[in-house]
Amino acid sequence: MRDVFVVSTVRTPIGKQRGYLRAYAAPVLLAQVIDEAVSRIKLDVSLVDDVVTGCVYQIGEQGFNLARMAVLESSLPSSISGISVNRQCGSGLSAIQIGTGMIESGMMDTVIASGCELMSKYGLASDLNCTMSNGQNAGHPITKSYMDKYGIPSQMYAAQAIANQWKVTKEECQDFAIASHEKALKATREGYFKKEILPMEGLDKEGTSFVCDTDEPIRAGVTREGLDALKVIPGTEWITAGISSTVTDGASAVVLMSGDLVRKLGLTPMARVVASAVVGSDPKLMLTGPMTVTPKVLAKAGLSMKDIDIFEVNEAFAPIPLAWAKELKADLAKLNVNGGAMALGHPVGNSGCRLSVTAINELQRRGAKYALVTLCTGGGQAPATIFERA
Repeated sequence: MRDVFVVSTVRTPIGKQRGYLRAYAAPVLLAQVIDEAVSRIKLDVSLVDDVVTGCVYQIGEQGFNLARMAVLESSLPSSISGISVNRQCGSGLSAIQIGTGMIESGMMDTVIASGCELMSKYGLASDLNCTMSNGQNAGHPITKSYMDKYGIPSQMYAAQAIANQWKVTKEECQDFAIASHEKALKATREGYFKKEILPMEGLDKEGTSFVCDTDEPIRAGVTREGLDALKVIPGTEWITAGISSTVTDGASAVVLMSGDLVRKLGLTPMARVVASAVVGSDPKLMLTGPMTVTPKVLAKAGLSMKDIDIFEVNEAFAPIPLAWAKELKADLAKLNVNGGAMALGHPVGNSGCRLSVTAINELQRRGAKYALVTLCTGGGQAPATIFERA
């Protein structure tokens, strides 16, 4: 197989649901990061073979193949194709994995992998009760036979069950959430995210236009007392919004390129894609996939947990990365070093690509070697990819 390199990365700032990115149409938002990713390396756009986009709620403005619609909104020529993929919360990382495979196989040389989700318009479960063109309900993907086997799927219930099974306490989760915000605040103040964020025109609460270049969901002064005051999510013992990821808007993109073309063009790559893997997991517990995909991808790379300098494990709910760390005896000092989705937000189809953008840029900033990115997903799956600083 051929080596695959990441030669450009970019993301939007992350906006709250109905926050400062709320007015964008998804193809327009995604087109801006695609254009910026290409512009940063002055790439001849005729060399782009395909665009792969992760998106979960592929309806409305995110429907009709979002990747292709973004290409047509961008500066890329209409001769460039696009394909949209959905692996729930892992979609953005799966876009990178698919693009990598296209290049490794020799089928392509340059792929733009991306993620996008506008949850101001298409919030959680937006695709579960759609209407057909004749006005009738489109039906529900969770069938009676599924429920007979697995019950009614609930990520909140799964988060609580995982916390109980791996003996993760409410206090540990609260402290982890507080640390997530504190790390994200520090990273923002120190300018760690500056290189990866494309400043965007957004709207403030009054609807006035301004340039936003920082992530909107991060909060200062998060405390246990404040978290204790939040309403417990029904069906759980102590899971609250404060120890869960925030519903947000955002887009990101990376340019993947074969080693042969990198050398031919004289580009300086940011990272090499070392290995990727994906697993299915128990659909009842649903969110345990990172525990099994991590050893799988490490084995493919010939690496151990100690070899990894940065772990990005999506903070869908605080118990998920904490249980992952307990199961795999991970060093918490290496985990989500600049905060995670509880502070930065979780625009679901975008998150896997965004985590990769952040991990690669942090490898560059630290001069570190390896980063491992993984996410749990609805339905019980998990992708994982290891990047090596080039």
